[in-house]
This record gives sequence, structure tokens and C-alpha cells, in this order.
Amino acid sequence: MEENMKLATVEDTVEYHLYLIPNEPRDSEKHKEILQKYIERIMTHFAPMLVPYIWQNQPFNLKYKPGKDDVPAHIFGMTKFGDNIEDEWFIVYVVKQITKEFPELVARIEDNDGEFLLIEAADFLPKWLDPDNSANRVFFYQGKLCIIPAPRKSEAVSWLPTVPPTIPQALNIISTHPEKILASESIQAAVNRRIRGYPEKIQASLHRAHCFLPAGIVAVLKQRPRLVAAGVQAFYLRDPIDLRACRVFKTFLPETRIMTSITFTKCLYAQLVQQRFMPDRRSGYKLPPPSHPQYRAHELGMKLAHGFEILCSKCSPHFSDSQKSPVIASPLWAGFLESLKNKDYFKGLIEGSAQYQERLEMAKNYFQLSVNRPESSLAMSPGEEILTLLQTVPFDIEELKKEATNLPPEDDDRWLDLSPEQLDQLLQEAAGKKEPEPISKEENYDLTQVSKSMKAFISKVSTHKGAELPREPSEAPITFDADSFLNYFDKILGPRPHESDSDDLDEEDFDSLDSDDNLDLETQEPGEASVEGALDDLKSYMAQMDQELAHTSIGKSFTTQKQMEPLSQTTNSNSDEEDSGAGGSVMTPVDVDLNLVSNILESYSSQAGLAGPASNLLQSMGVQLPDNTDHRPASKPAKG
Repeated sequence: MEENMKLATVEDTVEYHLYLIPNEPRDSEKHKEILQKYIERIMTHFAPMLVPYIWQNQPFNLKYKPGKDDVPAHIFGMTKFGDNIEDEWFIVYVVKQITKEFPELVARIEDNDGEFLLIEAADFLPKWLDPDNSANRVFFYQGKLCIIPAPRKSEAVSWLPTVPPTIPQALNIISTHPEKILASESIQAAVNRRIRGYPEKIQASLHRAHCFLPAGIVAVLKQRPRLVAAGVQAFYLRDPIDLRACRVFKTFLPETRIMTSITFTKCLYAQLVQQRFMPDRRSGYKLPPPSHPQYRAHELGMKLAHGFEILCSKCSPHFSDSQKSPVIASPLWAGFLESLKNKDYFKGLIEGSAQYQERLEMAKNYFQLSVNRPESSLAMSPGEEILTLLQTVPFDIEELKKEATNLPPEDDDRWLDLSPEQLDQLLQEAAGKKEPEPISKEENYDLTQVSKSMKAFISKVSTHKGAELPREPSEAPITFDADSFLNYFDKILGPRPHESDSDDLDEEDFDSLDSDDNLDLETQEPGEASVEGALDDLKSYMAQMDQELAHTSIGKSFTTQKQMEPLSQTTNSNSDEEDSGAGGSVMTPVDVDLNLVSNILESYSSQAGLAGPASNLLQSMGVQLPDNTDHRPASKPAKG
């Protein structure tokens, strides 16, 4: 509970826990050593995929977490993904793959929304599962999603607790009954659909663009490509105090700008492009006219330079990296580096070469952030890291200018502009729906689909939580128990039909029933007579209500069937008098289907092509109405 409250206070953050099974009592120091070995093996195994990844805020990281209360010691990680939700789902993919590569590990993952995997598969969850009882039930084991079930009220299962399990109970259930806790295929598919395409999807999430940047930033990003995220975030989240440092640039002078190619994530690129910003005249950053062919590159470079200047301005003037613990001092570094060599991370490069050193620096940076993450008080901020690189990494401006003449082409950024059709397709893919069938033309459309769908909808169960929409057209309607229905009426109307307390009918009205009917009731069983009498009374009520409403504005608003046989005359003398008093007209029943369809079409037409109750309800049932062409303005004749 305390852990959930802590997580709830951190926005856009995902936590992941890796437990070792079977959960047996172990010496704490020995257990810690085992888990540290697993951290080293995991981070080394996934290093080729994680090292070049550009994170929005914080990287994927693992550390040892000692046991507390009933939670055993385990491997823990927490990442703030910020505005880029893809970082969170990439972590889901990594965690899932960890349990697949290391089958003795069980993983649990959640964010500040709680069990977000269940939220993703909400349409397919069993009815008993809700946020109140989902704690410690959802895990990844051997690459599969598992949900520990709750025992039914009618039966008791010895290995299932009646309340949400504790972590030790959950680990014991997973290790002893793994085949009985697998999530359904539909739930598995919903989660797998969200992480489908990784790791190839990583490249598709990147965007390469030309930027006119100071040479210092170009040199820094060559060593630390991931720092582009910190620069974009500093500019994107700037405030007036931050911009004071950008009135006159002290670190990244505009006179040193050169053209270069920068790799962003699509989220970072969109954040940078969509911001409108004019630099201070005193800064020296001047933009060419918008018609200039390289205006976008100048604008992106100006914004990114402001972000890097803001980062450096937040560093202490007495900053020194001597207080920072070097990576090579960690006892895990030697084993980590040896494992990278065994995994052919350096691709056969000669030790000491420029490319070898570049990959080595990336590995050190990855190790520092993800494996040997220091305490927050000793962690190096992005600004301090930038200043350190500027002091330690030499760069030649002339050499960088030569590289600017042979830059790779930019990526097309038309993905920023979505058409309505593309948006609909993305929403359908996110919801896991199939491509809708083409809508028939108005003159060929079968309106019986509307009435059938509405009848199927009405036949479904509805509760205080809402109505259940029919998922499949072929699904059988809800069953109707006639005996139970009649029993309910028997309880409501009482055992004796002549004891009705209606304000509309007196007991004398019931005495006018035909004598033959009375004889039939007397020969029947008491229970059957009571039910038959109740139904006759109900029919009598309904008939009189119809007679009263037939000549009102409400009655005339409904469309009736054109051809209908006259209703049989009732034997009740009072009813005969009322019929004659009404003008002797023969009532025709209402055409329910026609009224239903006409009212829905009228509501749909009044929406004028926008979203509304009629279209939303029909689309949720898979019914697509054609466009209304009756009121379209006629095209103007061409002028001669």
C-alpha cells in the first residue's frame, strides 16, 4: 500500500520488479550476490538494444532492492518516461523478454495508473477482475502474461487465496501452477499488439533532421547522442527564469554554428518543431526569412542551443567532476566489459581506435546510468555532463565544417500532419478493431440492420455500470424465463385478480367478464387461474391505455401498419361502449421497426455529419450508416 501511494505521487513513471523463483529462504548476502549477477547478465544481454536507445527522460535501469516486510529482496527499476508513452511500452517489451531469456525470473510492472496492462486489455478482462482486487495478480513469467485468478464463491481452491495474494503467495502460485494462471488468448493478444514490432520498431520511432548548431553541441552529441533529449526538454519546459541565461550566451556562442545532422525521437522532434519561439535580440541568434530553404534547420538549431544553454546555466560555478565516482571503480564494470566483448559488442574494432573509444564511451555511459546508477546526490546532471565533455573531448571546428558538406538526407516529417482517415485508422488499430466494411450507398442500404442491431442491444444485460453492447451479430439473445416472469407479476398484482387497487378500474368492471370465462377459471387450478386473471387484467389495462392515447398527439406521432385485420371485439360491454364512443375506428398496431428506424435516421440526420448519440450507438454495434445526400446543396451551374 505504501509503495502504491509513493508511485501515485510520481507522474508518468513506470516501475518494474524482477523476483527469483522458487521463493526459498536464502542468506541475505548470498541472495544479494545472486541478484547482482542477474543484473549484470541482463544488462549485458540487452546492451546492443539499450545502448543506442534515446530515452525521453530516464533510461531503463536495474538495481538490487533489499527485502522489506513480506516483500522479498528482488531486482527493481523505475523510469520516468514523460510525454513519450512509447518508452513505457518498450520497457514492457524488455521486461517480457527478460522473463523469456531468464525463465527463473518473474516480473511485475505497473505505472502511476496502476495495472496499466489490464487497462490495455480492458475489453477482454473477466468480470470478477477490477482495480480493487487486482493487486499482485498480474505477472510476466517465461515470456507469458499471467493473471492469478480468484476462487469462485461456490467453490474453494486450496492454492488460491480468497483475498488478493501477497508477493510470496503469488510467487509460490506461479512456480507450482504456471499452466493454470496464463491469461486468456485475447488478453495476451491485446498486450502483444501494443508491443508488436520491437526491436525493429525502435528505428521507426527515430527522426533525422538537419540543425544549424554551435560546434560545442555538435561535439557533445557525437559523444552522447542521448543528451538531445535533455536539451529538448530544457527548451520545451523553459520558464522566464531559464530564459535569463539565454539573453547573452556564455557557453554556446552563435558565431560557431555549423550544419549537422541530429537524430531525434519523433516525440522530441515534434516537441521542438511545434513550439513557437523568437530568440532575444541580444542572444545573437538570428533566423533567416521563412522562405529560406534552410529555415527549418536554423530554427531547430536555435531552439536546441537554447535548451543546452539552459542546462549549463543550472550548474554550480564551482562544479568539478572530481567528486563523481568513475565508472571503472565499480566492481561490476570489469565483468560487464568482459561480457560485452564476448557478445561482440565492439564488432572487431581495434582497441584504442577512434570508433572503439566511441563505443567504449557509450558503454560506460550506459553502465553508469543503467547498471551502476549512483545516488541522486552524487548523480551527474545533464548540464554537468555537457560541461565535462566540453572540457575533456577535443574537437576541430574546421573538421566539423567539412563533415557538414556531406550530411545524410533528412527524414520526411509529413508524419506530423494526420488526415482524418489516418487518425481513424490509428484509433482502430489502437482499439484492435478490424477494418470496417465499406459502407453501401444510400439507395442500396438495408435498413433492417438498424432494427436488428437495436433489438440485439435491448436484449442485452444492463446494470448500474452500463449496458453490454452485442459483440457478435450472431450471438444468441438473452434467454427469457416465462414462468419466472409470470411469478413476478403474480407477486406484484396479488393472488386474486379482482383485488386490484387501480384508480382507473373499479371492481364492477371485472364483474362484467363473460360467464364462460369465469367458468373456465373455476375449472383451472388456483395458481393458474390467478396468473391467467392477472394477464387478462394487464391486457385490459393496455387496451384501454391504447384507446385513450390513440386520438392524442402522442398516439398520432407513431406510424401504424398499413394493412391490419380488425381487432376482435371484446366481450366486455364497457369496452364496446368506449369503442363506439371513440368513433368506431379500428385500431391498428404501431409499426415498431419503422418508427425505430425513422427516429434513428432523424437523429442521425440532425448530427450534420458530426459525432452524436445515433452514430455512436450504431457504430459501437458495427452498423455504419451511409451519408445523407438528401440535403446536400446542388452544384451551381457553370457560367457561360
